[in-house]
Amino acid sequence: MKSSDIIVIGGGIAGLSAASTLSKHARVTVLEAEGAVGYHSSGRSATMLHYALGDPLVRALTHASRGFFEAPPRDFTDVPLGHRMPVLIHSREDELAALDQLESAIAPFAQLERVDGAGICELCPVVRTGEGAAVAGLVDRNGIRLDTHALLQGHVRALRQNGGEIVTVARAIKVERSGEVWTVTTEHRDSLAAPILINAAGSWADAVATLGGVRPIGLAPLRRTIITFDAPDGEDLSGWPFAKTVGDELYFAPESGRLFASPMDEGPTDPCDAQPDEYEIALAAHRIEERTTMKVGRIQSRWAGLRTFAPDRHPVVGFDQQAEGFFWLAGQGGYGLQTSPAMAQIAESLIAATPWPLEAATAAQLSPGRFLGQAA
Repeated sequence: MKSSDIIVIGGGIAGLSAASTLSKHARVTVLEAEGAVGYHSSGRSATMLHYALGDPLVRALTHASRGFFEAPPRDFTDVPLGHRMPVLIHSREDELAALDQLESAIAPFAQLERVDGAGICELCPVVRTGEGAAVAGLVDRNGIRLDTHALLQGHVRALRQNGGEIVTVARAIKVERSGEVWTVTTEHRDSLAAPILINAAGSWADAVATLGGVRPIGLAPLRRTIITFDAPDGEDLSGWPFAKTVGDELYFAPESGRLFASPMDEGPTDPCDAQPDEYEIALAAHRIEERTTMKVGRIQSRWAGLRTFAPDRHPVVGFDQQAEGFFWLAGQGGYGLQTSPAMAQIAESLIAATPWPLEAATAAQLSPGRFLGQAA
């Protein structure tokens, strides 16, 4: 049996960012069930840093994370972690009240411009404007299109430089507490022991807890579908924004000479290797043609990912109050990438006793203990 100071179950952005941060203080081993890190949700994200997601807490976590992406630690990466991409949130006449509310919510975190139909067309000429279509929009010219691969590999590099280890194809089949240590046995019958176990298993986090005799917290995996398709002939996509309806109907953005789009579906599902649903694929194409002047011809690719939420849609970070040494790092929903630096610092604070990094929230607000009064 091998030993470590901290075992992290899950090699997505949550587990890797926490592992690389904590490896400055302890020996950390990451166990990833798949053959590569970031296989599920982390590798299937729209990868944008913007403030139209979530609520004030999520926006505060995003804002606290921004500096890491703009100026990563020395030797973390040889390439930028992202590039500037404007964000356009557009609304019809009957959605203006919602746009006003969103503007007030985002204003503390970003410098916004209010634009009319002409301003929308100047930034994104394919958005339908005028009667029955978009009449106003909000523009944040400092959005960041994150590079998921660079971010994941930066954490892999940092972890290994600090003596940490990543073991892939290491699905946990047995988790148990014995004395002062947690022991994890993988599908290949390898065992690893450590006093602290970080449950960063994404959509499988409740299942991992159940394996270890720990009460689940009621995480809900929700499927989201994305398609890619060819841009209109002759269009230069280089300055196009990440464009989103003010309601959760549609987003689209340029992607390697094509466009990607999502109908922002949230289909309940069991934890799985998510596959796109034919109805949601058709819905994405329909909403593109409804909200823009583009026609979706051949769909070049399609995929789906899982966005996993706690019951209150806030992340869960902290030690389980009923299972010593069992640490939750779960429920990041669709904002796991853009909040990962702040989440890793919070985990570091709670485990390694470093200063608390976020004024906008307390440890109690993020703790799994807030669900103790709910039914199992």
